[in-house]
Amino acid sequence: MKAFESPARWLADIDSDATAVLIAAAADLAVILDQDGIIRDFAFQSESLAMEFAEHDQWLGKPWRDTVTIESRGKIDDMLRDVHARPARNGRQVNYAAPRGPDIPILFSVLPVGQTGRIIAFGRDLRAFAALQQRVVDVQQSFERDYSRMRHIETRYRILFQMAPEPVLIIDAATHKIIEANPAARQILGEKGRLIGLALPALIEPESEAALEAMFTTIRATGRADDISITLSKDHVEMKLSAFLFRQGNAQLFLLRMGRADHAMDQQLLLSDSKAKLLQLVERVPDGFVVTDNDGRIIAANAAFLEMSQIMSEGQAQGESLDRWLGRPGVDLGVMMNNLRQYGSVRLYPTSLRDEFGTESEVEISAGVVMNGGEHCYGFAIRSVSRRVEAKPQTARAFPRSLEQIIELIGRVSLKDLVREATDVIERLSIEAALTMTGDNRASAAEVLGVSRQSLYVKMRRHGLMEAELGSS
Repeated sequence: MKAFESPARWLADIDSDATAVLIAAAADLAVILDQDGIIRDFAFQSESLAMEFAEHDQWLGKPWRDTVTIESRGKIDDMLRDVHARPARNGRQVNYAAPRGPDIPILFSVLPVGQTGRIIAFGRDLRAFAALQQRVVDVQQSFERDYSRMRHIETRYRILFQMAPEPVLIIDAATHKIIEANPAARQILGEKGRLIGLALPALIEPESEAALEAMFTTIRATGRADDISITLSKDHVEMKLSAFLFRQGNAQLFLLRMGRADHAMDQQLLLSDSKAKLLQLVERVPDGFVVTDNDGRIIAANAAFLEMSQIMSEGQAQGESLDRWLGRPGVDLGVMMNNLRQYGSVRLYPTSLRDEFGTESEVEISAGVVMNGGEHCYGFAIRSVSRRVEAKPQTARAFPRSLEQIIELIGRVSLKDLVREATDVIERLSIEAALTMTGDNRASAAEVLGVSRQSLYVKMRRHGLMEAELGSS
C-alpha cells in the first residue's frame, strides 16, 4: 500500500465529524472496535444497505465475531490477532446473515487507530462481484453443455456417416477436393486412404466433367440441381450423383450421394437372410404382389401378378402405373393411396383387374407402406375372387329389405312414383357402399361415385346419412 507523504500537513485540521464522514464514505460498511473486538460504533454507506442486514440495530456492545455467520467467526479472530502485525493487508471475506435470501458477503480490511488499541474495519459489499462471478460460471457451464451436446451430435453424425450403405462424399465447393468419404465411397472409388485431398474430377471420366461442373454451378446459383449420371474412372462404372450445398463457417461444402444408375439396383432393399427367404416366398405365392413408389409406379412385381395381367416379363411392368391394370382408372389407385398415406394400410379393397387383352376379373387388394432409403414404398397384395364360392348362393328373389318394400308397392302406386322411389333407394345404397369401401373418407367416396364432394354432401343430407353419422358418433 502506498501511503500519503505528508498527512500531518494536509489532514491535521480534520475534526472527528469529518473523519467519520470520510470513513463512512470509504467503505460500504465501517465498524469501530475496541481492543477486545467489541463493536463500539458502525456506519453504512446507505440506509437501503443497512436494511439488508439482519438485527444490525443490536450490534452495539456485542463482539464483532457474534454478528457474522458461524463459518466466518474464525476469520474475524485471525484478523483481530494479526491487525498490528499486518495492518490493512489482511483483507478477508466474511458473511452476514440476511433477513431473507442468501448471506451477504463482505470483504473486510482492519486498521489499528491511536494508542488505545481501537480498530476500524472497512468492509466492501461483494454481492455485485459475486453475481458477476456467478454469471461467468453460468456462462461457462452453458458453454460446457453446448460443447457436450455438439460433441454428441458430431459422434452420432460420424456413426451414421460411417455406417451409411450408400457412398457419401463431402468436398470443398471451391477446389472440388474431397474432405471426407465414408467406407462405401472408399470401396467404390478404390482409393482407400489416399482418397482425402484428391479432386473429384480426377476420379471420373473426362466426358462426365462438364455435367459435374454444370451441376455445381447450378447449385451455387439456385441451391438445388437435378441428379446427373457420371462414369467413374475405376472399372468405368456408371453412377447417379446428387449434391447438396451447405456452409461450415465461411466455407461452402458439397455433400454428394452416389448410387447405381440402374433403377432396379437403386431401389433394392438391403435384406437379411430371413428377409430374403420371405421375399422368395412372396415371389412364389399364388396371389399377385406389386411394390410401387410414392407415385404408384411399379418397382417390382411377382410372377402371379405377371400371370394375372398377362405380361411377359417384370421389365414390362417396371415404371408403369399400377392404375393401368385396375378396373376403374384414376379412381381405385387414388383411393388406396390416400388411405395408405392416412392410415398406413388397406384391407380387402374390392375392384377388378384388367389384363393386357382387356379381360377383367374380380379381385381384392390389401396394401401396406414401408420406408426404403428415406422414401415411401407401397406393397399391394392382389387376390382373385372370381372363382370364390358364396356360402349362401343368392337367388333372384334375395333382395335387400329396401328393394323388397319397393316390390310390395307394385300395383299400389304409379310406375313413375315407383321408379323415383327405386332410384332413391339405389342412390342411398350406392353412397353407403362407397363410404364403407373408402373407410368413411368422403373425398374418396365422391371420386368412386364420380360426383363432386359438395354434391355428395347434398345427397347424404337428403337421404338422412349426415344425421345417421352424427347419431352413431
